Amino acid sequence: MARNNDRSAESTVRDEPELIEKLVGINRVAKVVKGGRRFGFAALVVVGDGRGKSGFGTGKAKEVPEAIRKATEDAKRNMVRIPLRDGRTLHHDVKGTYGAGHVLLRSAPSGTGIIAGGPMRAVFESLGVQDVVAKSIGTSNPHNMIKATFAGLLYIQAPRAVASKRGIKVADVLGKKSQLETTS
Repeated sequence: MARNNDRSAESTVRDEPELIEKLVGINRVAKVVKGGRRFGFAALVVVGDGRGKSGFGTGKAKEVPEAIRKATEDAKRNMVRIPLRDGRTLHHDVKGTYGAGHVLLRSAPSGTGIIAGGPMRAVFESLGVQDVVAKSIGTSNPHNMIKATFAGLLYIQAPRAVASKRGIKVADVLGKKSQLETTS
């Protein structure tokens, strides 16, 4: 009744891509008790593969490393795929909102770089976006900025997906005239 343990060896050695982890912020909170103050920590982490997949997570614990570990695990569970144009920028401009946080995300030409502040920069770096212009309007709270950024990113659709839903050609979605229309 010998078992083949090759399967367990294969499951431990996976071709999982290297994830980019960005620590956005750590908050220290104090609870006042009879003997003094008890401190706790809350961490906000963004995780991505650098190829269009990213997520964020939060974690709370009595120690900073444990809070970061919990936030990282939460971020890995909440990863979403975002379609990118040429693997470097967004397909179209989009607005995202979460609470009092409003963000404006704009695609940019090659060579522009990431023009975004603080928490949004961490999202774009982990996502693999190389050229983008972003503006935060409203709150500067990192939690709300990141949630608003992801709310905006989830609205982005690739032209191929839009064309397949509508049953038309990709060129028609992009507004390009076909060769037959221009010659006649």
